[in-house]
Parts: sequence; structure tokens; C-alpha cells
Amino acid sequence: MKVKVSNVNAPNWKEVTVKSTLPAELEKLAEISRNIWWSWNYEATELFRDLDPELWKETGHNPVFLLESMSYEKLEALSKDKAILKRMNEVYAQFRAYMDVKPDAQRPSVAYFSMEYGLSSVLKIYSGGLGVLAGDYLKEASDSNVNLCAIGFLYRYGYFTQSLAMDGQQIANYEAQNFGQLPIEKVFGEDGQQLIVDVPYLNYFVRAYVWKVNVGRVSLYLLDTDNEMNSEYDRPITHQLYGGDWENRLKQEILLGIGGILTLKALGITKDVYHCNEGHAALINVQRICDYVAGGLNFDQAIELVRASSLYTVHTPVPAGHDYFDESLFGKYMSGYPTQMGISWDDLMGLGRSNPEDKGERFCMSTFACNTAQEVNGVSWLHGKVSQEMFSSIWKGYFPEESHVGYVTNGVHFPTWSATEWKELYAKYFDAKFMNDQSNPKIWEAIYGVPDEVIWKTRQTMKLKLIDYIRKQFRDSWLKNQGDPSRIVSLMDKINPNALLIGFGRRFATYKRAHLLFTDLDRLAKIVNNPDYPVQFLFTGKAHPHDGAGQGLIKRIVEISHRPEFLGKIIFLENYDMQLARRLVSGVDIWLNTPTRPLEASGTSGEKALMNGVLNFSVLDGWWLEGYREKAGWALTEKRTYQNQEYQDQLDAATIYSLLETEILPLYYKREGKEYSQEWVQYVKNSIAQIAPHYTMKRQLDDYYSKFYTKLAKRFALLSANDNAKAKEIAAWKEEVVAKWDSIEVVSFEKTEELINGSIESGKEYTITYVIDEKGLNDAIGIELVTTYTNAEGKQHVYSVEPFEVVKKEGDLYTFQVKHSLSNAGSFKVAYRMFPKNSDLPHRQDFCYVRWFN
Repeated sequence: MKVKVSNVNAPNWKEVTVKSTLPAELEKLAEISRNIWWSWNYEATELFRDLDPELWKETGHNPVFLLESMSYEKLEALSKDKAILKRMNEVYAQFRAYMDVKPDAQRPSVAYFSMEYGLSSVLKIYSGGLGVLAGDYLKEASDSNVNLCAIGFLYRYGYFTQSLAMDGQQIANYEAQNFGQLPIEKVFGEDGQQLIVDVPYLNYFVRAYVWKVNVGRVSLYLLDTDNEMNSEYDRPITHQLYGGDWENRLKQEILLGIGGILTLKALGITKDVYHCNEGHAALINVQRICDYVAGGLNFDQAIELVRASSLYTVHTPVPAGHDYFDESLFGKYMSGYPTQMGISWDDLMGLGRSNPEDKGERFCMSTFACNTAQEVNGVSWLHGKVSQEMFSSIWKGYFPEESHVGYVTNGVHFPTWSATEWKELYAKYFDAKFMNDQSNPKIWEAIYGVPDEVIWKTRQTMKLKLIDYIRKQFRDSWLKNQGDPSRIVSLMDKINPNALLIGFGRRFATYKRAHLLFTDLDRLAKIVNNPDYPVQFLFTGKAHPHDGAGQGLIKRIVEISHRPEFLGKIIFLENYDMQLARRLVSGVDIWLNTPTRPLEASGTSGEKALMNGVLNFSVLDGWWLEGYREKAGWALTEKRTYQNQEYQDQLDAATIYSLLETEILPLYYKREGKEYSQEWVQYVKNSIAQIAPHYTMKRQLDDYYSKFYTKLAKRFALLSANDNAKAKEIAAWKEEVVAKWDSIEVVSFEKTEELINGSIESGKEYTITYVIDEKGLNDAIGIELVTTYTNAEGKQHVYSVEPFEVVKKEGDLYTFQVKHSLSNAGSFKVAYRMFPKNSDLPHRQDFCYVRWFN
């Protein structure tokens, strides 16, 4: 018998998940790890880090993954470590004292909807500024103890991880998240199974699992369609942030809006105010109208209640940045909703159009949000003005400056973005009430009492930590991507902790003008190679995978950074995320921002730098237009010299070079026998004292309450009281006005010959009288004299608006009169505007009927 050399069958491998079991002594760690609270409380993060520093790094600073990855022996040893147990109990006591406080019942409750949330780099459900802002907002809502919950998506792949090829070409890597290793938890239904929300699409349902992130005291509910109950076409709805085609985008926005409201219903949650963070969630108001109509109201009554409790925040400064959908695509998924809303298909499409009768106009989510929300706001003073202009075509008959569109300037969550070293400094020198009163400028003025040496030493400590982080974090990827090991060693050696360090970190969209610094390479080379004034630049940021121009900018900067004269002086750091952002905004000396004005709606990275004693050098756009103070940072003028953008870029670049050469670098190196620049430290103190208190997330949240939430909740309570009596009354009144509007008649008028001929004297008073037949509307009409002027750019603006008074009433005839005078001589235009008036309306744009006459 011949013996075979081998006889092996194929193994039938079975996947086995081995999870560590925490000893009872350490169970408090598990509870803390499942609440994102740890991410902005350094005592907690330092505790987790010290359990196993190497494993903490390997697990991406994720405490859930950390605890699950620890060996049995390690956990047993920790459970007997008295020092660790003492620290754990102290942190847990702090955590429970925080969590056990009941929400403030005096402030309106809020449901918040956003496509992304930047809470921690551990949870990849964000891409950039919009998400980080939303994450900061939830953290501050928790800290301020308000009754708020939020809705978003649990993305399987999230946004991409960026790496760079040797030539600087961006490579987008989508890495699946393991939900079992994240600080999230399943939401269970009454049946004990994970809650599933059925969201109608076409003639079928998409089924979404519901998860929850505990953000301190605030609950963030996340929807997840990547499950076997859905088809291969619908599972990817929650795969990628801003991924796929326009059809997938529409499916995402249906899930966020309609699915978001259905989720709150399934959880039994109702709120006073519903807040859309960008237009992605606008369809919440479709579902809310459907629910009111199903409850017995008609559409006109339902939309009164929906508007009265809705706020839409826009973050986009240009019309092209909003989401538009072709009628055929929109109808494919939304055609069943008009019947449930009690309107026609054309009515629904009209709500998403600036010109409702224009059948060629696409459905715009932002326009729909404007038409179904009582309040709309931009995210800085300038962006509020830009938004008034951008949305002016929706409310025809009023000039942009008359619009109800307001603003709340963005802020940042101080505990998240202020480095531990700075928080400890503030705790030592500031008032004990500081953390609960972060927006109080008087408290921040205490920075002037901090010794200059302490400020400088803190700044240098943060710079050294950043440089150490760069050397450790990027060494391997640089070796992989840049080939020559000697070049990498040389690059590492050339990072100079004593040089002025300037950071630039943001999304690589072309309007951000990352290329501006490289306009004149010869001049830049002289600046960075001046041995008396060493300076280095750190660049980082991602370009959208479909943005070829943005990717080209990254490639260009990387190519320049490889040139001998710029090696170690211009450095590009790949994969900009929250972890890298925290290092950068606390470690550089200057934060550079060079957008094309007014395309930076707000910008918050500079605000984060501000909290860490970093000085801003930026175009006067977004928040910096409001924030800039002399001797507390530097500004590029907002005034445009050239219409040609290339010429303007060259001028702005020359200004940057000049400021670096003549002001910034000499100031930084003006040591006068000391180890630091006393004048530079004074700039830092001015920046912290005069600017920082105005850009905290606490101030932002308080502004939303004072400007919008409280007002909305009060009006909604009025409209919904007594079985929605006031909402029904207003709807009936509007219906009557609409029915009679075209028949309202100007019976007669009296004006002087001068007014009729359009030639009047300044300072002279003129009386104007109109008699109007209101056709039985009973004092429902207002008239005003609108005077306008044309500015140097040829744009018409309001000079004055003078309301007429009713001086006589005979049946349906109302006599209106105004006394008019112009104090300034010049060329003006005048016209008379008629409008519906009712003290129960929140503003004119709520019922935008206007008739002009002369």
C-alpha cells in the first residue's frame, strides 16, 4: 500500500467574536465609555489613556474599543489597582453629578436635524465644519441642560479617510465602521427587539434600525438602512456621507426628514421647536403636515402650526450650493404625499420653487424650508445679509433688507476645543463660575493678569506637543508616500519648534483659496528661508472626491513642499479629522484663512484656535468680520479692488507677504533680551479677552433661544391652544384675504402736483391720502410709502418706509393718510405698497401678498 504524502480536508472556519468581560470593579468605566461626555472632559480621557497608553493609541482613542481589546489579565490587574480605582470613582462621581441634573423646564424643548455630527474622531458620521458645528451644538445643549434631542444617520463608511500618493494625488479610502466598537447603543422597542422605523418610498418601505449616541444629557438618534431587510438599492442610503448620485441624495433627505419625524413618533417624542440644520432635513415639514392633516386639520391650518414651530438654518452663501431635484426624480419618491397633505402635486412643487408657476424650475429643499418655516437664519452677520439677498426671490414685493431672515454667528464648544493646558490655566486665573458663564467678557479680562511668561510657556508647550505629534503620527505615511528615507529624516529635522508656525486647515474647495500663499514662489522662498525670522506653514484638508479642482490644489501644494527651498518649511498633513484639528488649532502660532469674500458663511476653525491663544490672520469674512480687533490678530480687507479674480488674488497674496515681512514676523521675534516677545503676548491676551467670549457655543445656543426658540415656542403655544383655535382663525382669515385680494380697489387719492410730477423740495412736508375699498375685509389692509435710492453699484435699496394711518372709515371705504418729507436732496424713487395686516402674523413674509401702485 502506497502511503499518501498528505491528506488534508478544507477547514470550515467559523467566525467567533471574543469580547472581554469587565470585572465588577471596573463596570463604571463601561458606563462612562458609552457616553460621548468623556470626549470633552479631560479627566475621563486621561483616565482611559492611562489604563494602557499603547492600546489607547492603537484603538484610536476609543474607550469602548479599548475596554473590549484588553486582555483578561490586564483587566484583572486594573481591578486591583487602587490608584486607578480611585481616579475612576472620582471621574464617575463627576459624571453622575452631571448626568443626574434634570433639564431646564423653563426653556423650550427642541428637536434638531442634521445630516452630520462631529462629536469625536472615533465616530465617523461627519465630514467637516457643518458636522463639527452640529456636534458642538449638542455638547453645549447638554452642558446648558436644555431639553433637546437630535436625529442623524449612522453611516457604515462615513466620510473618507485621506491618503496621498507620492505625487500628492488624493486617495479616498472608505473604511467600514464596526458598530459594536463604537460609543453607541441600540434603541429597543416594546417587543424587546431593536427599534425599526418603516419609511415610505415609492410603493414600498425602507426599514431603518435606530441607534442612540449619548451626548452627555442629550440623545442623538441615528438611522441605519444597511441591513438585510432592505434591497441592494436601499442599503447604501446610509453608507456614505454625501456619497452616490442625486437619487441617493434624495433618498437620504427623505430618510432624514420624513424618517426623522417617524422616528420621534415611534419614540413618543414631541418638542416645542423643530430645527433644520441646513436644507437636507427640510422634508420634516412634509411629514409634520401629513400628521396634522391626518388628525383632522386641513392643509392651511396644518401649515400654520408647522411654520410656527420651525426654524431653518442655512449655511450656504450661494444658490448653487443648495439641493435641487428635477420634478421627475422628486415625483418618483414624493408623488404620494400631496394627497396626505391635502394639496395638489403642483402645490407641493410650488412650495419648493421661487416661482411656483414655473414648471421648468426644479424643486429646491432650501426654498421649501423657507416656505414652511416661520424663522430662517444665516450663520454670521454678513451671511445673514447674503441670505436675505439669496432668498429675496421667494418673498417678492420686499427688498432683501426688509426680510425676516436673521442670523446667529457660529461659535465653538469651549471644553472640546480648548486644550487641557489652557483649560487648566483658565481654571487657575479665571472666576470659579467661568464654565457656566463662558460668554461673559468681564471674566475673560482676567487673562490680562496672567504673567506673560505663563502665556508664552503654555503656547510653546502646545507647539512642542504638535510637533511631537506630527513626527510620530506622520513618519510612517511620509516614508510610504514620499519614497526617499533621507528626505523624510531631513524633513523631520527641519521642523523647528522655535520658528513661527502658521496653520491652514479646511476643506479644499477653490473659494477657500489655499493656493493664495503660493502666488509668488520666489518671494515666499525668501520669507521662509530668512534665518533671522524662521517661519513654517502647515497645510491640511480634504477635497471632495468629485472636486477635481480641489484635489488639484492639494497636489500643487504637495509638489511645492517637495522642492528643496520649501522642504520642512511647507508641510502638508494628510487626513484632516477632529483629532488632527485639535492638535493644530492649539499648536500653531497663527491660523490663516483666505476665502473669497463673501463665500465663507461663518468658518469656525479660527474660533477654535482663538480659545488656545492662537492669533487669527484672515480675510474679513464670516465670523472674522465681526470678531477682528486691532492688535489682536490681522485682517485682509473685505473691499474688492479688482473684479478680475486673478488680479484680486495677486493683490491679496502680496498683502499677505507684506504683512508677514513687515508686521507679523518682526513682532514675533521682538525679544528685547527676553525669551519671548512681550508685544506678541499682548496680542494673545487681547485676542483672548476681547474676542474669545463672543464666539463660544454657549453664546450661540443662548442666541438661538433669545432670537428664535423662545419666540417660536410662544407663538406655537398661542396657535395650538384650545384645539388649535388661533391657527384655524388665521388660516380662515388668510383664505378670505386671498379670495378678495384682487377685487380690493383704490377709489381715490389726493397728492400735490409736485408729488405727481416727481419734483419735491427737501424738508418740506407733503400730505398724501388714499381711499381704499377693502371689499368687506374689515381693516385687514395696510399701505405704506416706500422710498428707495440707487447705490454706486446700481442696486436699489430702501431709503425709508412710511406707514399710512387710517383716518376715516365709512362702510368698506377706508381713508389712509401719511405726511411725507425727505430731509436729503438727491434722486429717489417712490411707490405705494399695499399688504395684508394682522397682529397675529409673525412678519410680512409669512403672508407675502403685495400690490404696488403710484
